[in-house]
Amino acid sequence: MYIDNGKILEYIRFPSPNPKVELTVITYLSNGLKVKGMLAAPKGAEPLDGFLYLRGGIKNVGKVRPARIAQFAAEGFIVFAPFYRGNQGGEGSEDFGGEDREDAFSAYLLLKSISRVRTIHIFGFSRGGVMALMTGIYFPEAASVVTWGGVSDMILTYQEREDLRKMMKRVIGGTPAKFPERYQERTPLYDIERLAAPVLIIHGVKDHNVSVEHAYRLERRLRSLGKPVDCWYFDEFTHYFPPAINRKVVTDLSKWMKNRCN
Repeated sequence: MYIDNGKILEYIRFPSPNPKVELTVITYLSNGLKVKGMLAAPKGAEPLDGFLYLRGGIKNVGKVRPARIAQFAAEGFIVFAPFYRGNQGGEGSEDFGGEDREDAFSAYLLLKSISRVRTIHIFGFSRGGVMALMTGIYFPEAASVVTWGGVSDMILTYQEREDLRKMMKRVIGGTPAKFPERYQERTPLYDIERLAAPVLIIHGVKDHNVSVEHAYRLERRLRSLGKPVDCWYFDEFTHYFPPAINRKVVTDLSKWMKNRCN
């Protein structure tokens, strides 16, 4: 890991949808690349828990939404959401859980460098689930890891999502049949025994973007290793929850995270 990973190079204020939350676009270093992300912090100076928000998708699909990270900041967290390399003016090229995982690792270090941050929780949505688990494995001192509709197995994603296969072959460099090791490297299930933080799995059973089998595989692996895990399965929902339910789950998972520190 580069010594300057997580170093902040530039701050640019960004309009916030919440008057109690300040938003800033930050340029930071990740393995020598200038990468961008967004910081959402409640106004004030009191110490708060950090919240690393790892988005899903790739490139313009699944971009970080200011209103979403402001929503988590309003729950009492200092939130940082990397855009990943090659996006929104950042250097490099995003590669779907490959070297771009370093952008999440460096973002963790960035949060750690902020004086107001006490401890750090890691959250991943969709493809961000892989990033969150990898980051939790890399930083065993993390307070908790939450994966919401999260990918846990890249080979399963390739099998299930015919619409993503062309992109995955291009970005990863081939199919799972030809290069199984490249997909295994992007699958945290193989290293999950190194994860120390408690895990919360949130998943809609009717999810067709990331099937609930990803959650089941992660749960089984964690339980087989005696790791602390809680699971919230929602039988009636897909990848996207109705707004009112979404807000309640955000509040509930925020409480879950904070209870891990008590």
